Amino acid sequence: MNLQTQRWLDRWLGQVLCAVVSLWARLVRTSQVVRPSDPQHILVVMLSEMGSVVLAGPMFAALRQRYPHATVHLLQLQKNQEVAILLGLARTEHLHTLDDSSGVRLICDIWRVSKRLRQLPIDVVMDCELFSRISSLMSYWSGARVRVGFTPHTQEGLYRGSFINRAIPYNPYRHITLQFLSLVDAINDASMPRNKAAPVRELPSKTELSVPFEPAALHAYRQKLLADYPALAGRKLVLLYAGGGLLPERAWPASNYAALARGLCAAGHAVGLIGLRGDALLAGQLLRDIANDGCVDLTGYTKSIRELLMLFHAAHLLITNDGGPGHFASLTPIRTLVFFGPETSLLYGPLGEKAHILESHIACSPCLSAYNHRQTFCDGDNQCLQRIAPEPVLADALNLLAHTASP
Repeated sequence: MNLQTQRWLDRWLGQVLCAVVSLWARLVRTSQVVRPSDPQHILVVMLSEMGSVVLAGPMFAALRQRYPHATVHLLQLQKNQEVAILLGLARTEHLHTLDDSSGVRLICDIWRVSKRLRQLPIDVVMDCELFSRISSLMSYWSGARVRVGFTPHTQEGLYRGSFINRAIPYNPYRHITLQFLSLVDAINDASMPRNKAAPVRELPSKTELSVPFEPAALHAYRQKLLADYPALAGRKLVLLYAGGGLLPERAWPASNYAALARGLCAAGHAVGLIGLRGDALLAGQLLRDIANDGCVDLTGYTKSIRELLMLFHAAHLLITNDGGPGHFASLTPIRTLVFFGPETSLLYGPLGEKAHILESHIACSPCLSAYNHRQTFCDGDNQCLQRIAPEPVLADALNLLAHTASP
């Protein structure tokens, strides 16, 4: 099922179902929800992009610290499960997935997963989605007595039911990592509104997540990379992710990436173009425009997120559009330059000091938000990114490379 169809169903059918379930919840409610002092089963619902899982790292750490005896379950889309397994967010038998490749499969999985969750039973459900109705409905269908999630308050057109009994006001001015942590705070505190009761926090400097690698494994991977691409030998490797993924408007212009790559090669560095197999066409065009033996096509070279992280360990700098690679890089020592424009780094910037943000801050940026379901009005004319010239980016990249160790 394509993304637009999912959004249409979530908006129209989802609101009707949320209204019906809200009425049902009001009719069957018998008493005030008891505060769970020691929940046994906690369900975390995260149906969004894989990069959001990295930003939720401090939230998972807080859950483990406050409820060490609780079993954490995670509900994701099937296509995103690889990250949860790699990061060890929950035991394999506690990972629950929805297959959204077709409407029939999605409905069948919703029924199957809901039945399984009610049999546990789930004590607390944390809905990390912003204004998704399907995640809100599954919070109720899980059978949990405590349902934590974001509320639109008085925002029109964002109705997602009134059965979330630990409702956190969504704050578009606070980093999403801090808002995820507020969901943890709300589990044992029914005071409302939560934006007054929540503790004051600084943005965490660490993801609290790690993927351990043996030094020998990293060395072997680097040797394999050099054997496959001899042109990389003796040079510092810069990785470029020029694709836009599901949101093409997040991509810095390809011509700018080409100019940047030519400058890096002229300075004696190597460039690797990364991405999925679907990015091979773009990479081929960039290779022709760059026309330098020091630039190689690595799209499709990594077969898993784990291999991507190993590639980051073998490289010296990542320059990327806003998306998963920038967040996954925060799990490794590599430094990054990340372009933001349609979305804002104030909400979704990678954690840690190794990430350097590139933004133009023009009047219409950012244009993607939870309120418009990430649908921009710029029709592909992303001036917020087009106005970032390649020359200052090259200068920043060369400066960072000058302070990294030689290969």
